[in-house]
Amino acid sequence: MKRRTVVKGLGLSAAAATVPTVGAATVARAATGSSSLVFDPSAYTEQTIAIKDTTGTVHSVTYRFHKVASYVAAPVDPTYQSLNISVPVAIDGTAVDASDAPVLLANQVGGYLPSSVANATGIGATGMGGGTSRQGLALAAGYVVVEPGARGRSLVDANGTYYGTAPAAIVDLKAAVRYLKANQGRVPGNTARIVSSGVSAGGALSALLGASGDSPLYEPYLEEIGAADASDAIFASGDWCPITDLEHADAAYEWNWGASPLPSGATVDAAISADLKAQYTDYLAALRLRAPGYGTLTARNLDTYILETFIQPSATTYLAALTEDARAAYLAANPFITWSGGRAGFTWADFLTHVGARKKNAPSFDAFDLSTPECNLYGTGTTRARHFTLYSLRHEAGSSARLDADIPAKLALMNPMHHLGGRANPHRARHWWIRVGTKDSDTSLSVVANLATRLTGLGDQVNTSYYWDAGHGADLDPADFVSWIGKVSGYRKRR
Repeated sequence: MKRRTVVKGLGLSAAAATVPTVGAATVARAATGSSSLVFDPSAYTEQTIAIKDTTGTVHSVTYRFHKVASYVAAPVDPTYQSLNISVPVAIDGTAVDASDAPVLLANQVGGYLPSSVANATGIGATGMGGGTSRQGLALAAGYVVVEPGARGRSLVDANGTYYGTAPAAIVDLKAAVRYLKANQGRVPGNTARIVSSGVSAGGALSALLGASGDSPLYEPYLEEIGAADASDAIFASGDWCPITDLEHADAAYEWNWGASPLPSGATVDAAISADLKAQYTDYLAALRLRAPGYGTLTARNLDTYILETFIQPSATTYLAALTEDARAAYLAANPFITWSGGRAGFTWADFLTHVGARKKNAPSFDAFDLSTPECNLYGTGTTRARHFTLYSLRHEAGSSARLDADIPAKLALMNPMHHLGGRANPHRARHWWIRVGTKDSDTSLSVVANLATRLTGLGDQVNTSYYWDAGHGADLDPADFVSWIGKVSGYRKRR
């Protein structure tokens, strides 16, 4: 992919132009002596890139690429606490005014690991799921694209201290939002129309960002790193296969995949699976989720609800899009599916058999041996990993063991469901795009269903879809997401 680059505001001639690796944000001193991060709109490189849309059409997009050294005044590690801003100025040779365009905040976090954009020299070309990226399509649609970095669980300093464990990643993303909003009028785009996106752990963080806007729970962490004094609420949230609700994820996994074999063909410990599955019954009762036509969702009717509301419609959409011959071949290869009146039908048990092996052992997230990424996420100080559920902790340390005192608060800081129950956060996003593959056994399929159902019950606008036969990280309708942003934000491209 070739780029034509012109440097502005950097004191370089076009002939000598190179993309800077040092950010262009400046820290200005106010009259009071306090510091604030001020975006410099004159510091950018102008680039032209070819972006192929989902129809195969190639668009020539000229954009300004701004690098911000850090979005906080007191960064712990600016390698990760930095962001890049891409602003379209011409699309297919026609000038574009993006001053009032929606802003796509696209995090690239995976596995709750650190994510850095400090060395990037242009907009991200591909997303985590592969293929045409949401960032590229958004840029070609005339939107401003912001790509923030964030600290992650594996970061450790010379003293052996882990400095990217919970809640560092969500604190950083909130700080990035605050930076953009504090610079409204200097940063191109409409910072009242910020739409986040992310996949897997990044999807969980995107959902959390949408659910927890302006929550005072994060204020001490934001003050510590010198975040801008501004709102961190966002307008909309795009979440793909979010690995979230972690303190209930082991129970949810066994409720969903407990009867499925491991890839080796072996089965998990039946007693452990049964214990965890029983916990999910209590959790669902506590959630008090309700859905029209189903009443209160419980461990007994949740499978029917998910099947009829999300999974059968997913299969129907997939099959309806096939040619008659291709559909007949697929149905012949998958006789568990009935096709009548243009609709697919099957049982939950047959669906699980169709998916096949589960991906993870039991417990899937808070492993007894502390080997999972999530145990590392809740590490602290020089302790790499800790248990974050009583079940796993007491399995290893005895029935009287108690979670470390800070764990409950950190679980709340990392779980969007915490901000959506009871008196739901009034500053949450009100527009949601939620996606997961039907063969994604990285977590329970109920995680997305519970999140979408809670948000719908709160009156939010929720666009949820399960991708038939797709696995973890799938994004099968990126152009639809970009169009959705324009629709919910009310944006019309100005030229």
